[in-house]
Amino acid sequence: MAAGPSWIPYAALAVVVILVGAGIGLYVYYHAKASTPQPVRTVHVGDNVTVDYVGVFGSGAQDGRVFDTSLFSVASSGSAWPKSLEYTARGTTASSYKPLGVHVGPNTPTASGYTIGNVSFITVVPGFWEGLLGLPGNQTTSIVVPPPLGYGYGDPGCRVTHSLLQTVPVLVTVTRANFTTVFSGQTPQTGSTLTDPHYGWPIFILSANGTFVTYENLATVGDTASPAGWPVHVTSVTSTANGSGTITLQNELTVADAGVLLGKPVGETAPCTTGTSNQFLVSAVNLLNGTYTEDFNREVNGQTLIFLVTVLNIYP
Repeated sequence: MAAGPSWIPYAALAVVVILVGAGIGLYVYYHAKASTPQPVRTVHVGDNVTVDYVGVFGSGAQDGRVFDTSLFSVASSGSAWPKSLEYTARGTTASSYKPLGVHVGPNTPTASGYTIGNVSFITVVPGFWEGLLGLPGNQTTSIVVPPPLGYGYGDPGCRVTHSLLQTVPVLVTVTRANFTTVFSGQTPQTGSTLTDPHYGWPIFILSANGTFVTYENLATVGDTASPAGWPVHVTSVTSTANGSGTITLQNELTVADAGVLLGKPVGETAPCTTGTSNQFLVSAVNLLNGTYTEDFNREVNGQTLIFLVTVLNIYP
């Protein structure tokens, strides 16, 4: 009697198919699970980050001008990235420029910042670090910082308003020390003639001793100078019987100069200690009132600022 077909080989084949299928399933599951995207690291309060940035004015007469940057390509380009009045270059080579280390939060653990590895981290204005929150690495964003979240509105005491018409006495008496400072160490001698370092007109020394110096300003109508950084000219010279008198000067400023012209103090000291002392911004010119305003605050005070920021690294 002939034997019927055996079912054993088919059963074995079925087992093999099941095992292979299970193996393939496990392989696919494992690799699908392993390739699941991990959460992207973003900036949080307390982090330390390194960023590249370009800071430009978002308001005022210098709108669009760069006031600071960490990028040499921006610093070295004057046409594509015009600079602000008080912009200061960090150097002339690329090695002078590097990313900024920022502590994300209101205060660093130490008042002056701290260093991790070879990177120093500092506290920045609130609007800057708050604009970094939630950003991943290698992403560029634009952060708009209004004055309250930036450098504030400045100190009102650092602003002083002058008349466009100013006067200088014909006869001047100063201490010998003051004279030496103003006239760059020149020695005053009775009867000698020197040149005023600010206005360029001649002066005649009437008397000079160990304590005081008295001299006469020999200005004439039409004399022109630029002692503070813009033209002034003599409009009148008056005299009295005793030889004293007044020289009247006209400051040649226009409304268009407001916010775009730097000046240096002439015969005056800065009205405050919190701003700059060796220069000021002509922040206003009022032709109706015949006045102009010297602002010794920093140019970023009172302005909306825009930072173009690229987050490079995030250190939790």
